Parts: sequence; structure tokens; C-alpha cells
Amino acid sequence: MRTVLQMIALLLTTLLLTACGFHLRGQAGMPFNALYLDAANPGSLFIADLRRNLEANKVKLVNAAEQADVVLNIASEIPEKQILTLGGSGRVSEFQLHYRVSLRAYDLKQQDWIPAEEIVLRRDYSYDDTKILAKEAEETLLYQSMRSDMVQQIVRRLSHAKPQPQ
Repeated sequence: MRTVLQMIALLLTTLLLTACGFHLRGQAGMPFNALYLDAANPGSLFIADLRRNLEANKVKLVNAAEQADVVLNIASEIPEKQILTLGGSGRVSEFQLHYRVSLRAYDLKQQDWIPAEEIVLRRDYSYDDTKILAKEAEETLLYQSMRSDMVQQIVRRLSHAKPQPQ
């Protein structure tokens, strides 16, 4: 009896969500077929995540710019950490993490699809020097989250990119 009620509740929830227009985010459709990824640091975790996400979105990654419809140049990827606040005893109580990526997308005619820009993500977190290992783990997780968010932003920008008038 309970499973029948659960199934009915699930069915009703699904019907309500689809009726209001809700749907899971799917793959981004790209306005090009082949992409060459030109990165200053091609071995970074960020570039690996970006490659994986592009391939999941059915983008053909090629080994030479001449074979690509669009070249995505990742000029830099910089994680930064700044002190945000100090406590009364002069100890750090909060940090702010920045994750900066400079990029540009263009075609073989050097026509911009995404003009050169820098995307910056920020996260604040409290710090307690009595819990150093936990706070280091939190910082690592925040950087992973920012890296994932950055990849998603770039893929979304690419999915809406088109040649810019010169």
C-alpha cells in the first residue's frame, strides 16, 4: 500500500513539474561542430573538466586550429586567496577565494565569437586556525566548485556564441 502511495505521489509531482514547464537542464547545443582548445596550461584539472564537458555536449575536439570551426583560447587560469577579515587578536577569520579565467573564442578568419574577457568567481569562507585540516579541505572543495561553475559558464557562453561584427 505504501509503495502505491509513493508512486502516486511521484507521478503527481512529475505531472505538476512538467505542467509548469520545468525540465532538467540538458546538453547545450553548440553553433559549431569542431573546436580547438588552446590553453596556456593544457594539463590542468580545469582544462580536463572543460574537455570532458565539451565532449559530453557533442563538441568534436580537434588537434589543430586549422581543423576547427572555432578556437577557444584559455589565456590564463588563476586561483587566488585573499584575507577578507581579521579577528580582534590579529588572526585571520575569513578568506575570499577568487578564480579567474581569461579567454577568447574566434574562428580561422580571426573573427571573434567571444571577445577577450576575464571571468571571475568569488567565494568567502570563515577560517579557524584550530581546525586547519578541515579548513584546507573546505578550501579545496570551494575551488573544485568554482572550477565546475567556471566550466559551465564557458560552455553556456559557447552555446550562445556567434561571429561578432567587426
